[in-house]
Parts: sequence; structure tokens; C-alpha cells
Amino acid sequence: MESGVESGIELATVLQVLLLAGGGLAVAWAARRRGWPAPLLLVLAGLLASPLLPDDLVLDIFVSEPELILFVFLPPLLYSAALDSSYLRLRDVKKPVALLSVGLVLFTMTVVALVVHWMVPSLPMAAAFVLGAVIAPPDAVAAVAVGRRLGLPRRALTILVGESLFNDATALTAFRVALGAISGEAFTLLSATGQFLYSAVVGAVIGIVLAVVFGWVLERLRDSLVENTVMLLIPFASYLAAEMVHASGVMSVVIVGLYIGNRMHRMGFGTRLVADGVWKVLDFFLETIVFALIGLLFLQVIPKGYSGWQLTWYALAVFAVTVLARFVWLAPFSYFQKNRPPVSHVVVVGWAGMRGVVSLAAAFIFILQYPQLDLVAFLTFTTVLGTLLVQGLTFPILIRRLKISSAEEEFQDNLTEAAAKQEAIAAGTVALEAAIEREGLTDEIAADVVSQLQAKTERRALNAWERLGGGTGQDGSETPSTLYRRLRLEMLEAERGVFVRLRDTRRIDDEVLRRVMAELDFEEAILER
Repeated sequence: MESGVESGIELATVLQVLLLAGGGLAVAWAARRRGWPAPLLLVLAGLLASPLLPDDLVLDIFVSEPELILFVFLPPLLYSAALDSSYLRLRDVKKPVALLSVGLVLFTMTVVALVVHWMVPSLPMAAAFVLGAVIAPPDAVAAVAVGRRLGLPRRALTILVGESLFNDATALTAFRVALGAISGEAFTLLSATGQFLYSAVVGAVIGIVLAVVFGWVLERLRDSLVENTVMLLIPFASYLAAEMVHASGVMSVVIVGLYIGNRMHRMGFGTRLVADGVWKVLDFFLETIVFALIGLLFLQVIPKGYSGWQLTWYALAVFAVTVLARFVWLAPFSYFQKNRPPVSHVVVVGWAGMRGVVSLAAAFIFILQYPQLDLVAFLTFTTVLGTLLVQGLTFPILIRRLKISSAEEEFQDNLTEAAAKQEAIAAGTVALEAAIEREGLTDEIAADVVSQLQAKTERRALNAWERLGGGTGQDGSETPSTLYRRLRLEMLEAERGVFVRLRDTRRIDDEVLRRVMAELDFEEAILER
């Protein structure tokens, strides 16, 4: 039986988490309504709210259990990003992704460590390397969200996504090596390389094995509810399986996510429809909490024993070195590529170095073990805040100023989509004609059904080609598909009103209402496509 005090502490912790989630969702909702980047607004709101919080509202669970942040937040966020990524596109950019997710992380870690040790000689070199490892991996959530909205070219987006998927594995391995050096473990370049290779290779092997197993299971369940429930467990199981043998849980989760995402077409339509909504909601919720935490917890990591000027100088210097290191690394490798990217693309990728969840969790893991080295956690937070606010707020402006656009890619996508649909519709028509001949569908009712199917097929073909014109004809008038969509949406709204009125007057049951509403919702989702 728990004491009243213990129960009170637990209830207070639960209340803190609920307040954090509720407040974060309110801020994120306001940001989405205004079209502002939600991660940046959440960080700013957290910063503004942190001085107003009472002393006992310190979110102890996140400070005292930083591994919880890694285990609860990181696997599902990585898995969701991997599910939504294209394995084929990532394979096309494997060289730049490897240079950024491995080479740049190690380069940034080394440069930051050397500069910080030079500025603060009293800070052990191993602790300086911990700081470098913690702030080395960017989190592309904010950059990719803005880039997609503003039309960043697909290749640049794929590179950013690929870097964000794999760089955490490099950074966390380097972080553990540096932690071991602080605790007195023997450190050599050979042992560190061996540990890195073990972590990456074993994590990848575990990921491949689990991917095949989970993929086999999911393809045979044939139950959308069960399949999506299993999918919610997959990232945690993949991460834990690798971490239990001291391998890279990040590598395991990413490989499983890429494999299953590449084979989603083998699952039922219900699974795909539900999965899309489930992971969007989960991503939104977890990212809301993480970015709010970054702002809320900042005041708790301000170290003592340093003047305000010293801390400001250290923070600005580390931020500047972190940003510059990315450009220094990118410039030569971009220049000597066979297919040299435009300078504007290199600049955009270089400026998309915002930090996030891994840096947050690793900083608290370190400060929990070595509270006397709280300067490391402080500089981690200032760098995360600096990249999110400075780079995040100016990232959209940079894209617009450089006049980077994916309009040509979008047109090409619409063109290939129309051609692909035409080919698929031709195959469907052949299948329909074969069914008519096989089953002898010649009576009047069958003929009417066949006529409806043929008309719907023709309309789908026209829709795809009309989309190339942006939904308008040459004279600016509505195309048939646009007119059909607009009028049908008005009809759907009227139909919903009737069903709700019939439910309210008890002429139909709620179960009937839910069923017909689902049918109308699916039709509207298709129209809004």
C-alpha cells in the first residue's frame, strides 16, 4: 500500500505531464492555424513559460530519467520517419547521406571538442568530446516540414531525411565512447572504431532479421486493427533488442521501418489507411512534447560558477562553430561530386542543421551522471535553442530568397502519375472486359453496372490529366473534374446534415450514423486528394 505522500508525488507528476501535453497542443494548434512552424513556436512558448513555473513544477520524470526520453520518444519518431521515407530514393543519395550521417557527425564532434577545450581548459577533454557528440546530430523535423511546405527539391529533402535517420546512431555511439573515457575506461582510436563498427553492424543485422520477421507476421495477420497495434510495438521492440546487446537501437529501428514501409503495398487497404492517421497523430503528439520540453527545461541547466558574460561567450562560440563546421564539411564534398549540386541547394542543406530530441536526452543522461560538469548540458541546450530559433526562423526566408522551387518536379510527378494511371486503367478495362465475357454479363442490370464502371474509369483518367493544368482550363474556367469535386462536396455536406438530423430525432441509431458517416468521409477524402 503506497503512502499518501508517494501517491501525491505520482499524481503531481502525472498532472505535470498532462499540463505539458495540453499546453503544447494548444500552442501547436495555434501555430498550424497561422501557418507558422510549430516546433519553433513550442520552443519559444516553453522559454517564456519556464520562469513562471513554480519551484515544485520541475518535470522531475524527464530530468531524473533521461533514458526515458530516448526510449519513449526516439524509436517511434525514427520508425515513423523511416516508414514515410523512400528506400529507393535513399539508395540514390547513399553517398551524401553517409558523408553527413557519419563523416559530418564525427567532424563536428571533433571540432567542437577542440574549440571548447581551448576556451575552457578546466573542462576535461573527454567531457568536451561528450559535448561534441551530443550536439553533432541534426534533427530534420522542422527543416523537412518547412522544406516540404515551401517546395524544397526532392533530392535535398531526401538527403536531409536520410541524414536525420542515420546520424543518431553515429552520435550515440560516439557519446557512449566519450562517457566511457570520462569514467576511466581505456581509450584508443582502434577500440573506439571497433565499438562503432560493432554497434552499427550488429544493430543493422538485428534490424534486418527483425524486419523480415515483422514483415512476415504483418502480411499474414489480415486485420487492420491488430496490424496497426503490432506496428506500434515494433519500434520499441527493435530498439530494445539491439540495445540489450549494446548495439545501435537507432540502426535497428530505421532498417525495420524502411523495410516495412517499402512493403506496405502487401498489406490490406485498411491497414494503410489506419497507419497513416495513427503515425501522423503520434508524431504530432511526441514532437509537441519534445519541443516544448526544450524550452521549459532550459533554466534548469544554467550552471553556477560562471559569469553571465562567460556563459554568453561560450554559447555563441559553440553555436557558431557547430554551424560553420557543417558548411566547412559540405563545401568540398559538394564541389567534387560527379553531379555537382547547385550552390543554392548546398546552402539550404548547410543551413538545415537544427538540433532536437537526441541532444536533449543525451544532455540529461550526462548531467545526471556528472552534475559537476553542468556546463556541457548548458551548452547543449543553448546550441539546440540557437539552431532551432536562428536557423529555424530564417530557413523559410532563405528558401524564398534563393528562389528554390520544386514546381518542375511537381509537374513531372503529375505527368508521370497521369501516364501511370492511364496504363493502370487500361489494365483494369481489360480485366472488366474479361469478366464480362467470362460471366456472360449481357442483361440490362449488368450492362448498367458495366456502364457505370466504364464512366468512373474514364473520369479517373481525365482527373489525372486535368491536374496538370492546376484544375482550370485554358480560359481559366473550371475543368469537369474540379466542378464535379466542388458540387459533390456541397452535396456531401447536405447529406451529412440529413443523417445527423435523423439521428437526433431517433429515426436512425448512432451505429447507423457512424456507418454512413464513414462512407461519406471516405468519399470526401478521395475528392480532397
